Amino acid sequence: MPDASRLPTIAVLATGGTIAGAQSAAQAVGYVAGAFDIGRLLAAVPALGGMAVLRPEQIANVGSQDMRHDVWHALATRIRALAADASIDGIVVTHGTDTLEETAYFLDLVTAPGKPLVLTGAMRPATALGADGPANLYAAVALAAHEQARGRGALVLMNEHIHDARGVQKIAATGLAAFDSPDRGTAGVMQAGRPRFHRPAAARRVAWPDAPLPDAAQWPRVGIVYAHADMQADVVEYMAQRYQGLVLAGVGDGNAGADAMRVLADAASRGVAVVRASRTGRGHVAPNVEVDDEGLGFIAAGDLNPQKARVLLMLALMSNTDRAALRRCFEAA
Repeated sequence: MPDASRLPTIAVLATGGTIAGAQSAAQAVGYVAGAFDIGRLLAAVPALGGMAVLRPEQIANVGSQDMRHDVWHALATRIRALAADASIDGIVVTHGTDTLEETAYFLDLVTAPGKPLVLTGAMRPATALGADGPANLYAAVALAAHEQARGRGALVLMNEHIHDARGVQKIAATGLAAFDSPDRGTAGVMQAGRPRFHRPAAARRVAWPDAPLPDAAQWPRVGIVYAHADMQADVVEYMAQRYQGLVLAGVGDGNAGADAMRVLADAASRGVAVVRASRTGRGHVAPNVEVDDEGLGFIAAGDLNPQKARVLLMLALMSNTDRAALRRCFEAA
């Protein structure tokens, strides 16, 4: 038996998702996310007991398509407390894959644990033949227990690859190789239970690690407008009347049809924060290229995809609505 007094202590916070999903039969395509609690998941990976002392907590049990801001608030609050707890060496969050990248980026911005913080999930439910959840969970705990994972902010571990929260994206609807970091590259890989990072930990330039988070019901409303051929402006106008911020998932380098851009410019003139991002999945949306951001009152998202631009804009609006200050947040991201 390993000496538990010498093992690292890892908190495992569960939110549900496919990793905790169950099928009606092993060959079934459909499944119910969040069918198992964290105790059942950990029991399915007995080797974890020789690696770390685990402290499991069930924060939520939902499919990540139903991930809500109140769960984000609960996660951030708990992670901040665990980061200050001297008895905890690292933190793992189990999560559904659909919105995993958004939760990871949110936590990267609002928590600053020098301790490792690792999010993981699964593309196959727990009852599937060849379920990937146990291997991902094992690797995530191993990563969270390793000294080299400290000071890197939130990391995502999927399919033996380590991703920074800033760059990771879900790039496929199915299959095990569903995550990548298209512009910045992966942070590293897991080999024989040990991380091999491709680069040193970088200083994190944008964070709200100390600012208190208001109740989730008070968070600014920020929505995403998806550009397409023959885009009608009435949908944009509808959202502009109800949201404090809008992110354009634009064609190409963050563009849209003339009518939609006119309505967005009008919304910006009325105080709605408007950010231009690209729906393409990679590349950099630079300010004042093809679109007069300065004149129209827009903000360029850089290489943040629309869903992450939404997270950053929402957090930025909690403390400042000044357009110049919001622009600086995106320039520093």
